[in-house]
Amino acid sequence: MSNKKKLYIETLGCAMNTRDTEHIIAELSSKDSYELCNEAKIADLIMINTCSVREKPVNKLFSEIGVFNKLKKDGAKIGICGCTASHLGDEIFKRAPSVSFVLGARNVSKVVEAVNTDKFLSVDIDYDESTYAFGEFRNSMNKAYVNISIGCDKQCTYCIVPHTRGDEISIPPELIIKEAKKAALSGAKEIFLLGQNVNNYGKRFSSKRDEKIDFSDLLNLISQIEEVERIRFTSPHPLHMDDKFLETFAKNPKVCKSMHMPLQSGSTHILEQMKRGYTKEWFLNRAMKLRELVPNVSISTDIIVAFPGESEKDFEDSMDVIEKVRFEQIFAFKYSARPLTKAAEFTNQIDSETGSARLKKLQDRQNEILDEIASQKSGQVLDVYFEELRNNGLVAGRSDNNALVQVEGNEELLGKTLKVKITNPRRLALYGEIVQ
Repeated sequence: MSNKKKLYIETLGCAMNTRDTEHIIAELSSKDSYELCNEAKIADLIMINTCSVREKPVNKLFSEIGVFNKLKKDGAKIGICGCTASHLGDEIFKRAPSVSFVLGARNVSKVVEAVNTDKFLSVDIDYDESTYAFGEFRNSMNKAYVNISIGCDKQCTYCIVPHTRGDEISIPPELIIKEAKKAALSGAKEIFLLGQNVNNYGKRFSSKRDEKIDFSDLLNLISQIEEVERIRFTSPHPLHMDDKFLETFAKNPKVCKSMHMPLQSGSTHILEQMKRGYTKEWFLNRAMKLRELVPNVSISTDIIVAFPGESEKDFEDSMDVIEKVRFEQIFAFKYSARPLTKAAEFTNQIDSETGSARLKKLQDRQNEILDEIASQKSGQVLDVYFEELRNNGLVAGRSDNNALVQVEGNEELLGKTLKVKITNPRRLALYGEIVQ
């Protein structure tokens, strides 16, 4: 029987939070006597890694604290980390006295100290972890998340992230290459690069560097690791999608042919109010060039409807971009005012009913487009990298252009790239059979 203490951690939000959780687990297992468990009621330490991009996850945090406080065993601690920890700070202690420590998104390396210090608080968004060597832990042996930068230099008027993760700093390329190589040698054939604006990589490091390097250069360096078969990344910024970046994406065979292009709005006027730095015409130009360079590329996006001041014409501009680009995936949300952001102070807020109607119209049309796209997939043969067991005897993987594909099988398929013939294409997943 293990003498180690039990850690239970719940992760809310983005892929960067997922990687932060892996770092937390690695630190507590290698530098303290914790091991991961699947039940909060048996844990000695319960942690919630929070998201604050929208209001709903913030509200969920305090609900979850209440639930965990009732079911936790005597003496167990509750700790809060992540973006909501960064922006609420010691207010969390006031609203939830049962919380033992609060650790901001930029302070993950302090987790061992936090766990062992009563009412520990560290939410410094200027703290620099870009060269910190975290311990090793990954949820998947087949795919490895690798951070390439921390923070964000953009000042989008709707976004709280710069206020919770601080200014953007790039992680030195030699550390990224070392981490990617180590993961690949451990069996991770797919490397997934993470940053708030990955294609702004190389603009600022903690210390002055002689050599210049950008994101395209980094992609080429990682592709030289023999054991790496696939490279994915999120999220690039449309503003930094220059020709060099698009051509590297198109020509490098190890770079998977799926691109997340966060539109946010199809209206140039609204984009100006959001301080996104590009126009509708620029976005369409980049998307069309991408489809020209890579005919089989899949393009996903984020869209906010009912941003303050959004007129019907502004909204129809977003619908127009959907028609022209025909995104393979859209993450669409009704605008949610966030604290510390400029847009929350705007006086021309859109009423909730109008926002809901616009969101439904956009999502309904997108579902029609997805059905049209799916209907064209029947009979296609795709190279699929399998990475996850699903219910009912199915195994899931992704094609090069990020289509979710499921086949009948077992764990023997995990970590393999196989050809799959699509027999039953659906809107959200393609079902098929292995032909090799």
